[in-house]
Amino acid sequence: MPKPLEAYRALPLQVICQAVNKTTTREEAAQLMSHTIEKIGKQISSSKRFIGEDCKLVVLPEYFLTSFPMGESISDWAEKAAIDMDGKEYESLGEIAQNNAIFLSGNVYERDPNFPGIYFQTSFIISPSGDVVLRYRRLNSMFAVTPHDVWDKYLDVYGADAIFPVIDTEIGKLACVASEEILYPEVTRCHALKGAEVICHSSSEVYGPVATPKRIAKQARAFENMAYIVSANSAGIYGIDIPASSTDGGSMIVDFEGRILNETSSGESMAAFSTIELAAVRRARKRVGMGNMIARQRLELYANSYASSSFYPVNSLLDKEADRSHFKQMQEDTIERLTKAGILT
Repeated sequence: MPKPLEAYRALPLQVICQAVNKTTTREEAAQLMSHTIEKIGKQISSSKRFIGEDCKLVVLPEYFLTSFPMGESISDWAEKAAIDMDGKEYESLGEIAQNNAIFLSGNVYERDPNFPGIYFQTSFIISPSGDVVLRYRRLNSMFAVTPHDVWDKYLDVYGADAIFPVIDTEIGKLACVASEEILYPEVTRCHALKGAEVICHSSSEVYGPVATPKRIAKQARAFENMAYIVSANSAGIYGIDIPASSTDGGSMIVDFEGRILNETSSGESMAAFSTIELAAVRRARKRVGMGNMIARQRLELYANSYASSSFYPVNSLLDKEADRSHFKQMQEDTIERLTKAGILT
């Protein structure tokens, strides 16, 4: 591996998400995806020319390739909008990473041959070689299948190391957190406990003058884990019947002390780029003092509470066909269990 960089620029690229929902065939959806990738490739190249050659990391929003399902069944969305692990979409994204000498991160719906008929929501990192070097499958979702729902088989296929993957690169130890999972402290913490220094956060969220839960969470996750958060939101979702700018704006970079370094307003924009001081975060993590939140963790304090608490069962779809109504029922059942346990009143 090349010598680690002491500092470099990262770019949360805020782009429009073009929905494929109203397409009627896989071929039609694939054409839209291809057009989106071509456009993003040009935007990345132009942005890097403006920012400079030290721009080494670009993060794309959640849903950048397809938008999200609105009424489609899990199997229908898998067929129309989920891409293959070795598909041409990844090949084209790999060429963008290669041509621009960047690490490229984003979030897509992905089909896995080990789990036919469903899809996972996957955050990826592609290296400057053009290869996918990290896949993180979203673990918490309201209406979609996650590894937790097929837990035993997923662990058999990929092993425990695949649950919270971290990749060691010349621009630091990188990890991904998907969308609203920034609200779950454990997800980022588990990545940090494997050394993650820079969290690539592909998001699709509300932006405005009032601090949202996600905005607060980004600063909290960065501070408590002493890690950078590079968070890319969309510049609106077009082609579905919700107001396009409902998720538009607020892409940002938060440093390891919880400070927002840069942030952009609404619309397509490269304005949220900022510097990742890799040497600085590594110094801070080795500094003795109250501010070293990593070194002050006493994890044994919490182990029993987690080990003795289980309310949302694993493997709920291991031997069952995936249907969106299943997830609503699972939440209703979980609320009932929490109530019986006296946690909810």
